[in-house]
Amino acid sequence: MSENFYPTKQFKSMRAKIDNEVLFIHREDVPKYNKQGSIVRNSYFWALRSIAGRANSRHDWEFESEVWIVLQRMLISFAESGYLSTRETQLEFAPETEEIPQLLRLVSTIE
Repeated sequence: MSENFYPTKQFKSMRAKIDNEVLFIHREDVPKYNKQGSIVRNSYFWALRSIAGRANSRHDWEFESEVWIVLQRMLISFAESGYLSTRETQLEFAPETEEIPQLLRLVSTIE
């Protein structure tokens, strides 16, 4: 699925797209777990992974529409913590995206 994301080297956020009511976040943009890493960043990894329908390093992470409100609240909370950058807590959709669903607008951008 990664090959269908819009190509960009200068992305500022987590590249995202929606297909059949499933949000896909590009596998290269999701947080990485690091055993020796930051507690906040590792907590963020596990929190996102816990609500994802699919989450592994070989595929884009998938979030069904039923969890979008939880995803929105999680992204806002971690963004407000001040420990993570906007790039790590904001969804970036391709310019040709017709409409971002209401539940995801507060945590999204179109670049």
